[in-house]
Amino acid sequence: MARNGGRDRYRAASADAIAYERGLRPKQARLAQGSALRALVEAKLALCWSPEQIAGWLRRLFPGDASMQISHEAIYLSLYDPRRRQAIDRSLTQRLRSARPMRRPKIARRPTGRGIIRGMVCITDRPAEVEDHKVPGHWEGDLVMGTRPSAIATLVERTSRYTAIVALPDGIKAEQVAPHLTRSLLGIPPQLRRTLTWARGREMATRPSSPRPGCRSTSACCAVRGSAAPTRTPTGCFGSASPRARTSAR
Repeated sequence: MARNGGRDRYRAASADAIAYERGLRPKQARLAQGSALRALVEAKLALCWSPEQIAGWLRRLFPGDASMQISHEAIYLSLYDPRRRQAIDRSLTQRLRSARPMRRPKIARRPTGRGIIRGMVCITDRPAEVEDHKVPGHWEGDLVMGTRPSAIATLVERTSRYTAIVALPDGIKAEQVAPHLTRSLLGIPPQLRRTLTWARGREMATRPSSPRPGCRSTSACCAVRGSAAPTRTPTGCFGSASPRARTSAR
C-alpha cells in the first residue's frame, strides 16, 4: 500500500496495473537503465574495488537518490549473469579479487552422505528363481505413510502374496525402521527368508540385520516383472497397531 500512494491515495485498479508491469519478465538490468550509474560502477571496478565497496560508497555519496544506488548483488549479476550481458563490461571480472570468469559459491557443497544407501545391491543381482514365483521365501517391502506420524511397512511374499504389516511407531528414519523390520523378519520361518527387495528409500539406508546367512536385501532400481500382481487376502501384523489414518503408497 505504501508503494502505491499510501492510505490516502491508494487505488486498487492503478495499483494492480503497476504491480502487473512490475512483475513482467525479463526486466532490464539496473545498470543498463542509467548510463551515469553504469559509468561510476565501471570506473570503480577498473580500480579493483569490490561490488560491496561500490555499493556502500554510492549510498554515502547519494544518500537521497535511489536512482544512483545499487546493491552489490546486482553488480555481481550484471557481471556474471548471461541474461544481463549488455548491462556492463564483463571483462571487468578480471579486476575482481577472485578474477574468475564464472561465479562460484563461497563455500562449495561437499557430499555429506545423507540419503545415500551404502553397499546397495541392485535388483538385477537377485537370484533367477525370484522371477518365476515358484520358490517361496522371496519378499518385497515398501513404506506406506499416512498422516504424520502414522506409517507402516509392508512385506509381501512373491509366491503366495502373503502380506505382513509392520507398525513403525518410532518414525521413518533408517535407524527407526531397521529394528522393527529385523524383529518382523526374525518371526518368519528360516526356510521362508531368502531375499528382500525394497524400493530405494532412505528408510533403508541402514538395512536390517540379515536374519540368517544367505538372506539378501536388494534395492529396486528398475521395474520388477510381476511385482504388481494382486495381493491375496492372507495378512499378518507385527508390532503394535499403527494409528488409523488415511494412507497413500510411497
